[in-house]
Amino acid sequence: MNQLSLGTYAQNTWCPGCGNFAILNAVKSVITELVNEGLTIENIVIVSGIGCHAKIVDYINANSFYSIHGRVTPAAEGIKLANPNIKVIGFAGDGDAYGEGLEHLIFAAKRNIDITMIIHNNRVYGLTTGQYTPTSPLGFRGRSTPEGTKELPINPLGLMLAAGATFIARGTSHGIELLKKLFREAILHKGFALVDCLQVCVTYYNMYEYYDKRAYELKGHNAQDFNQALNKIREWDYNADAPIALGTFYKKELPTFTERFYQEKTQTKDTDSKIKELLEASI
Repeated sequence: MNQLSLGTYAQNTWCPGCGNFAILNAVKSVITELVNEGLTIENIVIVSGIGCHAKIVDYINANSFYSIHGRVTPAAEGIKLANPNIKVIGFAGDGDAYGEGLEHLIFAAKRNIDITMIIHNNRVYGLTTGQYTPTSPLGFRGRSTPEGTKELPINPLGLMLAAGATFIARGTSHGIELLKKLFREAILHKGFALVDCLQVCVTYYNMYEYYDKRAYELKGHNAQDFNQALNKIREWDYNADAPIALGTFYKKELPTFTERFYQEKTQTKDTDSKIKELLEASI
């Protein structure tokens, strides 16, 4: 299978220069690699929400599901629980995931359910033409805040670490090779994985120059160390002049929610069978 077979008839309507193109090309490349290594395309499901990011499901020839705004995570969880053998990849925007959908994201991390969440974090509502989101900086001037926001942005990776996510990473849409590496690692990780992509919206919040000047790739970082991960995650913390680390911050192997769920169902089934045998023997 080659990458071209993942293409669709849908016309791409993203703005020229949009960071979504890098995410699309990176994930198509990774899916192609995984299929060539033995994973069947039928065992991959992609889920998206509402926003510019959501069109990605139109541009990948694979099983997909459109969810409503903020509900990418629970839809992905339901698909995974229905068929644990499927690789589920969720795509959501920063407003989609860190705003309306934040509680779902936190509980998915807490459960360590085996899904991959790729967040298109452009720090602006692009589809609705420029309102601020939970990750927009203090003072951001947009259509809903012409005089600038009066609130600080959240640090979503810090929230995910505190919630119990077992894989946390960050990339940018100007670093496609690193994105490929992170996407592959996240999809193959057994447990809840989140990759925060600093995906630039050229129309309403063009941050290419800002990220290019400050971003650097993690070297010699121990992703198994919780405290190291926390320190690196908080290093930028959306402070304007701080360096921005890219790469895998945290990775840990723990039992997944799916494993616990089906183990309990198996144990319950075994118990029911024993009770049935005892009842039949007593008749």
